[in-house]
This record gives sequence, C-alpha cells and structure tokens, in this order.
Amino acid sequence: MEKVINLIKEQKMFSAGNVVGIAVSGGSDSMALLHFLFNNREVFDIEVVAIHINHNTRENDKRDLYFVEDYCKQNGIRFYKFSVEALRLMKQKGYSMEQACREARYNVFENLKEKGLVDKIAIAHHQNDQAETVLLHLLRGSGLNGASGMQYVRDDFYVRPFLSTKKEELLAYVYENEIPFVEDETNQDTKISRNLLRNKILPELRRVWPNVDENLCNFAEICKEDDETIRSLMNFDAVLFEKGVVKIPLSYFSYKTSFINRLILDSFEKLGITSGIQKNHIDMITSFAKTAENGAKLTMPQNVIVHKEYEYITLAIKKLKQQVTTEWPFKKGTTNIEDYGSIQIKKAEQKKPVVGCLLIDADKVPQNAKWRFKKDGDFIEKFGGGIIKVKKYLSDKKIPLRVRSFLPMLCVGSEVLAIASVDISEALKVDENTKNAYLISFNNKNWV
Repeated sequence: MEKVINLIKEQKMFSAGNVVGIAVSGGSDSMALLHFLFNNREVFDIEVVAIHINHNTRENDKRDLYFVEDYCKQNGIRFYKFSVEALRLMKQKGYSMEQACREARYNVFENLKEKGLVDKIAIAHHQNDQAETVLLHLLRGSGLNGASGMQYVRDDFYVRPFLSTKKEELLAYVYENEIPFVEDETNQDTKISRNLLRNKILPELRRVWPNVDENLCNFAEICKEDDETIRSLMNFDAVLFEKGVVKIPLSYFSYKTSFINRLILDSFEKLGITSGIQKNHIDMITSFAKTAENGAKLTMPQNVIVHKEYEYITLAIKKLKQQVTTEWPFKKGTTNIEDYGSIQIKKAEQKKPVVGCLLIDADKVPQNAKWRFKKDGDFIEKFGGGIIKVKKYLSDKKIPLRVRSFLPMLCVGSEVLAIASVDISEALKVDENTKNAYLISFNNKNWV
C-alpha cells in the first residue's frame, strides 16, 4: 500500500494537523480505509475520526452501527454517529434511494465542515468504483464532465486515497491485517443500477477484456484533462448567482455547445444538484432558451424550474405558491414575513432616497394599511400618476413571474401603496410638505 501513501502526498490530500473524518459504513472498503489512515496517521500528521451514518433503510442498519462503534472503542478511534431519514428525502424530492442516501450523507459531511469538526472527509472509493461510475455516466448519456468520473480531491475537502487501488488489492490488505467488516445485503440487489453493473455487466466485460477497469479509469483521466482545458477557456462573468437562483444571460446560448453544456451543469451545481442531470436535460434547456417565449417555464428533475425571463434564463428550486390570506401590520422596526424574509422600517433623517430602499411619507400611510401578497384585482397609482393593474405594472417593471406571488405589498383593500423591493405608489410620495419620512429596506429570500 506504499503507492497509496505516495498518491496522498502527490495529490496533497492532507495538511499537517488536519482532522480527517473517515466515512465508515462497516463494509470491507471503508474499514480498510479507516485501518490504513489510522495506522498511518503519524506519517501524515493527522487526527483520524470515524463517521458512521445510519440511513434507516435496512433491517441491518443498527447492526452496522454497533459494529463500527465497537471497533472504534476497541481501537481508541474517535467516533461520530448520525441518523438520517433517507426514505423521507426520497419521497419529498422524488429521488431514487441511492440519490437520497447520497444527499443525506453529504448533508452530514457539510454540517461537520461548517461546525469545524473535521478538515477533510476521506471516502473509500477505489478503482473498480471509478470504472463503475464512468460506465454508469456514459450509459446515462453524460458528456466529458461525467465521463471524468470521481476526483482524487474535490473542493479541497473530499478525498479518495484508494481511487487508484484495485478492489482485490484492498481485499488482500483486509485479510492480511485481519480487519473485520460486515456485508451490506443490498449490494446484491441488481434492481439498483450500480449493483447491476457491479454484479452482472462488469464481470462479463472483465471476462472478455481483463483490463476493462483500468481502461475506463484511463479514459476518465483523458476526459478530465480535456474537460479542464475547455473550462480554462470559459469566462461567464455575467452569470448571476444569489439566494438559490442562477440567472444566465440569453446571449450565452449563442456560444459553442461544449461551453453551453458546462455552463448549464455548473448552474445546477450552484443549486446543490450534482446528479440526475443528463444530456437530454441540457439539450432541452438549450432549445428552450432559443425558442421559448418570455415567461415560459420548463420543469427539470429535483424540483428545478427553468424560466425564460426577459434577457435571462433562470434556474430556481420550485416553491409553493404563497397563501394570500396572511396579513402583517405596517409598523416601524422589523416585520418577519414567512417565505419572504423581513421588512425593516425606520425614520429617514434626511428625506433622501437610498439605494435598495423605498422612501415614503409616513403621514400618508393609512392606519389600516397592511402588508400582504398579491391578489386578483389589485391596482396601483404609478409614481408620477396613472392607475394601473398590478399584474400589468409588474410586467412593465420586468419582475419575473416566479417571484410575483412572493413579493409583500403594502395595501388598503385592493389599492397597492408599495411593493417590496420594487417601488411605491404616487399616494406615498415624499414632497416639499413631508414632515415625517420612512426608509423601508428588505432582506428577502427571493431574488428579483
């Protein structure tokens, strides 16, 4: 296993003093990784901790937990255990079981990172896993990005020390060192795509082409280099990302297909979606950008809605339409509004406009004015004069359809006096007779 030590150093997986969390299921691969890194911790000057995640999907979940916990106690290894509800996540997001378990695991890892409990997460993927991943991505219609497979180091946080090590080498290490492990019975379930490849298809391919795993991994390395070269030529500074929304200028869809494909994949990744997006989805978005009318929308996997909004293609996580019955009083200070954020109202000392705020005449606000969400029949007196339906007004202001139902409005009956983050009506205008002026600022979750 000297080559693993050399790979870790070559890829700069660890820094002196790192706390390295090992993702340990209890299977042979993860137990081999735990044993290897724990016994070589002084070589890398790291602290090793074991992390076990119970997905609550199998009868033997508790058995695996107790097995790993007992091993760590016997060997003096710090141990973290977590329980996640993968089944609930699967139903909520329409994931496969594999997707749900993966997202639940990575949520745990990210939380550990945010809390500063670990500096790195080590995962026991090996060469055979890499071959499976590359082949699976190709069969699902992936491009160079998917064909590149898994990385040795991702985001300077996730590391895979065994990625160039064959499965048989790991098993030899396990038996030589008498490392105990447990078997996951679901690994034999060929209804799961990866298991079908692992247990049926790849063994047959190896029978005909003995070097198939190594060849697939070499192919992945070539794809990775080519992908990195293409990405080095990309410059998409005008792509906007804020508060869970990605906005891509329509002009970018006139670029080369190889650039557009990566741009779309990167946009999904910004939304936290790193799997389930295939070539046909990318082609659909590209065609949508070029042919759809303004205001159209397209449904993608994992609750992503693609909107055509004037000069942009916008990717956003689908949200339920806001209930319009809730109302909030107009008052100084902070008002928290569910599914929007907060509104802050304070006295304006100089009665001058401030960027990002609305300036109003406080004495012109009726006592029965309330904040609420848009209703049919709402109207507004435009700043400068003229009555107009709010629907038409928001359209003229180029406010995206996806956020119109989530914008609080200050209203009296059907008359709208102010719209959060947009504008005020003529009725609240500050003029030479204004004695008391308020500044209204907004801390919102919905990016306009």
